[in-house]
Amino acid sequence: MFNVSCIQLTSNNDVFSNLEKTTDLIIGSIKKKADLIITPENTSLFTLNHSELLEKAEEMDNNFFLESISKISKSYKKWILIGSLPIKLSKKLLANRSVLFNPNGKIASYYDKIHMFDVKLSNKEKYEESKKFLAGKKKVLVKLPWGLLGLSICYDVRFPNLYRELAQKGAIFMTVPSAFTKTTGEKHWHTLLKARAIENFSYIFAAAQTGKHYNDRLTYGHSLIISPDGKILKEKEKGEGFIIARIDESLPKKLRAKIPSLKLN
Repeated sequence: MFNVSCIQLTSNNDVFSNLEKTTDLIIGSIKKKADLIITPENTSLFTLNHSELLEKAEEMDNNFFLESISKISKSYKKWILIGSLPIKLSKKLLANRSVLFNPNGKIASYYDKIHMFDVKLSNKEKYEESKKFLAGKKKVLVKLPWGLLGLSICYDVRFPNLYRELAQKGAIFMTVPSAFTKTTGEKHWHTLLKARAIENFSYIFAAAQTGKHYNDRLTYGHSLIISPDGKILKEKEKGEGFIIARIDESLPKKLRAKIPSLKLN
C-alpha cells in the first residue's frame, strides 16, 4: 500500500512562478504522507506561443526547473513525476516530456508525448501541437517499488491501444498528466479515463491543469485518481491544490484474475 498525490495547477508563462507553486504543492502533499507525487502537463511553462517555448525551454542537462525538483525528491526521498515540460532538443525542436525522479533525486525515466493534439474544435479554438513539438516514439514502463507504471500525457488517452500494450506488459498504474481543454473536458474527460482504467484493470493517476490561464485559455481541471474497477477514489474539481488516495497494488492482479481480458486482443 502507498499514497499517491495528483497536483492541480493553473500554470502560466513564468517558469519561476510555476516552480514556486509546484514546489509548495509538492511539499504540501508530502506532508500529507504522499509517496508518489504527479504534476500536470505543462507544469513549468504554459503557452501556445512557439517562439516563447523555444526561448524559455531548456535542455534536459542543466535544466533549472528539473534540478530544483530533483533536490526536493532527494531531500524528502520521494518519487516525483513532472507531468510534462517543454524540453529543447535543438534550436528549433522541442519535446513535450514527462520526467520521473526516484527518491535519490535521479531521473528514473522519461516519456515524450506520442500523440500530438492537432484539432479544430471551432473556428475560434484550434490547436496544432505538431508544429511545436516532435512526437515521441517510445512507450515507457517504469519499475516502482509497488509495481510497473505506464507513462502517457493528455491526448494519448484517446488512443486505447497505447494503454492496452502497457497493461499487457505488466503496468498496473497509468499516469495521464493533462491540460484538457474545458470544451473537451466537459464532454469526455471522466469517460475516457474511467474507460482506460476498466478495460485494463489499472489505476489511473490524472493530474490536471485548471481554470483560466494568462492567455485566456480555459482548462478543465477535475484531477482524478481512479481505481482499476473504474471507481473515482479522489477528484479535485477546480482550483489549485492536490488530492491524495491510498493505493492497493494487489487489486489489479485480483481483478485481472477474475476477468482475464488482457490475455485477448
